[in-house]
Amino acid sequence: MNTTPLSERVQIGIFGRVNAGKSSVMNALTGQDIAVVADREGTTTDPVRKAMELLPIGPVMIYDTPGLSDSSDLGELREEKTREIIRRCDIAIIVIDAERLKGKEDLSPEEGLTAFFKTGEIPFLVILNKSDRLSPDALEAAINNTSDAIGISREEIFSFCALSPEASEISRLRDRIARTRTDRSNSQTTPLISDLIAEGDVVVLVVPVDESAPKGRLILPQQQVIRDILDSGAIAAVTQPAQLTKTLNRLGRPPRMVVTDSQAFGEVSKLVPEEVPLTSFSILMARYKGDLSWQAQGAKAIEGLKDGARVLISEGCTHHRQCKDIGTVKLPGWIKEHTGKAFDYHFTSGGQFPDEKELKSYDLIIHCGGCTLPAREMKWRIASAGRCGVPITNYGTMIAYLHGILDRSMEVFTHKI
Repeated sequence: MNTTPLSERVQIGIFGRVNAGKSSVMNALTGQDIAVVADREGTTTDPVRKAMELLPIGPVMIYDTPGLSDSSDLGELREEKTREIIRRCDIAIIVIDAERLKGKEDLSPEEGLTAFFKTGEIPFLVILNKSDRLSPDALEAAINNTSDAIGISREEIFSFCALSPEASEISRLRDRIARTRTDRSNSQTTPLISDLIAEGDVVVLVVPVDESAPKGRLILPQQQVIRDILDSGAIAAVTQPAQLTKTLNRLGRPPRMVVTDSQAFGEVSKLVPEEVPLTSFSILMARYKGDLSWQAQGAKAIEGLKDGARVLISEGCTHHRQCKDIGTVKLPGWIKEHTGKAFDYHFTSGGQFPDEKELKSYDLIIHCGGCTLPAREMKWRIASAGRCGVPITNYGTMIAYLHGILDRSMEVFTHKI
């Protein structure tokens, strides 16, 4: 559980108005005092997160978010942080303060929130918190008002007392969350590489160990591909570009495919025989977390850009950039070499990604493979670009196109096992 990457965990966000009891719900779920609880409004100023195992779902990341409808000076900033969490959620929990609920008209913020979740196909659960403080008749009215205003059945509303819950209540809540995901979630279904290989196949992985490689470990996409190969009963042969030819010769027969780090695409494509399928870790990630065909089309959009076009290069993680950084140095260099044009580059990293108003100012978006981002957030970024009419591609797809091997790198997906 502790070693499961953030991007591979089920993301659960807790949302609601200030002082609705979101932090108390998080503490009850985790069984720890993770979030600060106080009567004063706006206690949670930044998202608080906790990794845990939530059976039967498995490894999850739970987020307690700042309250909506925050009228303080920092309210807009807090709500922006909340929107960042919404974009990555696999399950949303909406907490409503039952004591403050007088009628359907009191639920307009929650109505907007649930409408957003429905549009984004994010499964959600509504918790009517502090329900122990209501009389039976008042609780019945609160349930009816919530059901009518939000447009869900009474059975989908969970009455709860987050400050002093009984163990049985917490168990029922966890089961309800798991059922919410099972019943209404469009969870990740695209395999990473397992559907492209069979038991006993040999897959050669080309992993450069240079100044940009992290010391003493492999990067996340490499780890994940190796694990998926092993889970499939296939064989992973890992080598560096300089030893690739020797590795291929020693196998005795051609491997099922070769997967390379995108930065070595040009060199590796010259060494791998044409009859051997070739792709990259980044292209596998593009299919795993996004829309590969759309991103392939996005790479070709580079041809139509004019001098001075605005190009956004976005990375899902934050790291120390070195002199030969792929996003800020190598990619712009390869693009310049291919097009002969000078573009206006802009860069974002980590949780930063422009809203749709700003996205419209760009002519092309080149995104990393998104290995550290949850699949839902990666798909949200791609969909946002689509709504704005801005072509989007990813590092590996663009690099393959610039080296004239995009079609070859995509052929592997047309010959599934």
